[in-house]
Amino acid sequence: MSRYSCGRLVAGGLWLTALAAAWTGLSTSIAADAGGGTIVFSSDRSGSWRIWRVRPDGSELKQLSQAGSDEQDVDPVFSPDGKEILFSSTRSGSVGVWKMSADGSRPERICDGDQAEWSPDGKQIALRRQERLYTRELASGRERAVTPDNWPHCSGPAWRPDGRQIAFACRWDAGNGVYLVAAEGGPPTKVYDKKGACEPHWSPDGQRIVYETETNLFTIGPDGKKNRAVTFFGGVQRYGRFSPDGTSIVYCQGVSDRGPWELYVIPATGGTPRQLTEDGSDLNPDWR
Repeated sequence: MSRYSCGRLVAGGLWLTALAAAWTGLSTSIAADAGGGTIVFSSDRSGSWRIWRVRPDGSELKQLSQAGSDEQDVDPVFSPDGKEILFSSTRSGSVGVWKMSADGSRPERICDGDQAEWSPDGKQIALRRQERLYTRELASGRERAVTPDNWPHCSGPAWRPDGRQIAFACRWDAGNGVYLVAAEGGPPTKVYDKKGACEPHWSPDGQRIVYETETNLFTIGPDGKKNRAVTFFGGVQRYGRFSPDGTSIVYCQGVSDRGPWELYVIPATGGTPRQLTEDGSDLNPDWR
């Protein structure tokens, strides 16, 4: 197995997703409004890392989060109803999970941790803390550990659309793998552990998982079958997310794993990518 380290790098005290930009010969063969909706992402285009939004056609680019110059906001994820955004931030002097309204107003700290994602019903979140994964009930604050305490370096929890399972990545000495665990915790099951598999995210119908390797994006069934390349050209492609209708994937691309990073959109079955952003580094996209 590869020893690739799961696509995360440290910036401003946070684990940021090492994502990518710049491949020549792009076309606009993908419909400009592929999938519809809005894409949120983290960017340093205004200086410090902040949460931004953009339409899938590249219009309505806008900064959403506001914070001090030495504070960083990353890892945005829409709530199921699209009204709120979870994100990780160094505000208050420590890394924590925050939420805000979709327009950037009313920021509120939830708890210590990062890489949080909403449950499908919006009543819970899954998050990472000290490289172990937890679920947290938002109303009561009650938490449950869902990954075993002897599993090292867990990251990137992603709730299955039916709420029954959580996909995640784990980094062992031999390399990275993608696994599933019941939402209430229990023994994880392996999906795939070759080529540094990492950063899993579900299709809207729960039938496919997009994940990254050292250099490319693939989709795979939750049973580990039908593993298919989505990107296979030069450079580095990472951190894929499905469009709301499941027909497209937004991701980050670059000439190397050092960036700078930009967002691209590609058909979920593969094809010619279309560049969505430029300027600065743009990471951690989520699409709703």
